[in-house]
Amino acid sequence: MNINIKVYLHSKGTKFLQSGSFPVKNSDFKKEPDWTAAVAAYEWIQQIKINFAASDDFRIDQVIYNGDIEITELVEKVKPII
Repeated sequence: MNINIKVYLHSKGTKFLQSGSFPVKNSDFKKEPDWTAAVAAYEWIQQIKINFAASDDFRIDQVIYNGDIEITELVEKVKPII
């Protein structure tokens, strides 16, 4: 199945939004939907950091999936954002 994720980020003194649709395992999502979405978002944010050569001021302002489900704190618990 696919979930829709929006990430509001800050880097190089600029705030920006990235959004997309991501595949997740249906069984994982049924068991722990928020955590499954957080892991997918974390992996995507790591790709964004690499692609945009994120600066020292990089931060996650907000992460939302499937319209309005807030998971920012869970994403930050997946692994420390460095």
